Amino acid sequence: MNNIYEIFTTEEFDKDLYRLDNSEKLRVYKIFKQLEEKGGSIGKPLSRSFLREKKLNGKRIYFLFYEEYKIILVIAMSDKKTQKLTINEIITNIEYYDDHIKQLLKNKTN
Repeated sequence: MNNIYEIFTTEEFDKDLYRLDNSEKLRVYKIFKQLEEKGGSIGKPLSRSFLREKKLNGKRIYFLFYEEYKIILVIAMSDKKTQKLTINEIITNIEYYDDHIKQLLKNKTN
């Protein structure tokens, strides 16, 4: 049975990642490896069971995990100061992220 999760990132997260120094990028990639192997059991659950955060120094990485598809969508990064705003923005746009995942799945099968 294949328990490896596939990781996707949003454009917003990619921009945040680009701004990090190399040591922080390496830590992010280690987190990705953990997510691939352990899925939604990594990170702290937030207001929805499928929305989680993982701390990275003073920053937080936010992701959605889709157990049924074995997919994790890494959405954004924030600091403690903008944490509530980022979480609320993700929740507000949850349907957009769901549609995004469905489109990715559709493109994979074509």
